[in-house]
Amino acid sequence: MVRIQERLPLLFHLAELESSRGRKVGMEVGSIREKIIIALLIYKFGENNVEINIPTTQADVDVQVFNEPISIKTITGKRLHGVKLIWTVDQKRLPNSSKAMFQALICS
Repeated sequence: MVRIQERLPLLFHLAELESSRGRKVGMEVGSIREKIIIALLIYKFGENNVEINIPTTQADVDVQVFNEPISIKTITGKRLHGVKLIWTVDQKRLPNSSKAMFQALICS
């Protein structure tokens, strides 16, 4: 958990530098951050459990983990505000499954 907590802000900062023009952060920062988070999911759960070949036409799905569709959203600001992982399936299970998956990711 500590390793990810220490490195995620640095990785997000590098994403902002990569997508900056002048002193403004470009919209592509979201895609770069999404790739960072997907890489962490692959690292934690393995390539066999993370499906990244999702058609861009499929709405609200950025990646599938254990066959569960996930939408990734990040927030741009002066400090790390947070990361939102949204399971796009059963709305009744959403709060419990997303919390458990994210805890599993950061509690390595």
